[in-house]
Amino acid sequence: MSASMIIVMIISMLETTGDVFATGAIVKKRITEQDIASAIRADGIATAIGGILNSFPYTCFAENVGLVRLTQIKSRWVVAAAALIMIMLGCIPKLAAIMACVPLPVLGGAALSMFATVAVVGIQTLTQVDFDNQNNMIIVGTSVGLGMMATAQPHIADNFPHWAQIVFGSGITLGSVSAMALHLVFNHFMPETEKKSPKQPSLVSDISGHDNLTSFSMKEE
Repeated sequence: MSASMIIVMIISMLETTGDVFATGAIVKKRITEQDIASAIRADGIATAIGGILNSFPYTCFAENVGLVRLTQIKSRWVVAAAALIMIMLGCIPKLAAIMACVPLPVLGGAALSMFATVAVVGIQTLTQVDFDNQNNMIIVGTSVGLGMMATAQPHIADNFPHWAQIVFGSGITLGSVSAMALHLVFNHFMPETEKKSPKQPSLVSDISGHDNLTSFSMKEE
């Protein structure tokens, strides 16, 4: 049971990290290690408080990232005001009942736009990866493929043990774990395999036919 909870919290931290990077790309802010640590620390504190109040654990939601991109509202004061409104809705059931009257097609349309925006932000983040490096190509391709496989075939993890179903039954979890493991293998444990392209000869040296002599004389000067 404890191992399953540890895996769940690791998944939550991975989701928080991705949401922070996506939000940083939207607001044009460079994300540092301190930002990631602060976000994960805030998640941990909120989860502890939720447990004390007999509530569910809290984590970042990708829908909020899409909402920031759609509305272009980047002020933290707006987020704090929205939190106060949510607290009021929780304390006053009549107001919550009014919000529950929103038609499902409206909620579905809004959710579709927000999740699609999150996907666009993810693609935009991937454009910053150096895909000329073969290692990065393998990492991204394998991780995306495994994540899509678990999403398209949800019963693929039925024969795994219960603790393993948490990892192999979720596309986000499987893709994230695969990306981290392959990143450690290819970019940390293995020697650098990227090969530099050979230096192209200059036009003058190509015409003259004495490339080495020309370069040597330039160095001497």
